[in-house]
Amino acid sequence: MWWRILFISLAYLLLGAHFLRFGQTEACIAYAIAPALLFIRATWVTRLLQLALVVSAFLVWGTSAFEYVQMRMLAEAPWYRLSIIMTSVVVFTLFAAWCGNGIINKRSQRRIFN
Repeated sequence: MWWRILFISLAYLLLGAHFLRFGQTEACIAYAIAPALLFIRATWVTRLLQLALVVSAFLVWGTSAFEYVQMRMLAEAPWYRLSIIMTSVVVFTLFAAWCGNGIINKRSQRRIFN
């Protein structure tokens, strides 16, 4: 289960770094602290973190990828590698959100056996 928490934490730190790059310190701090909510064992907290990752994958990474690729295309610069990188970041964020299901399943199994 530790690797699931690691992926979720890395996804949130990556989102926080994105906001820090643009000087949005409050959003950076919120994203950096968000994985600490996993210490709360309520299912709804994990679902909320999953929802935030899915929404961020599309609204943060999706729009950023579109803008960055458009800028590269307008400048007639190579954009293929950038599109692959940004697609990978979106897929990683969605995978981190999916990892939340494993955390919920492990926690529910522990409740059954305890």
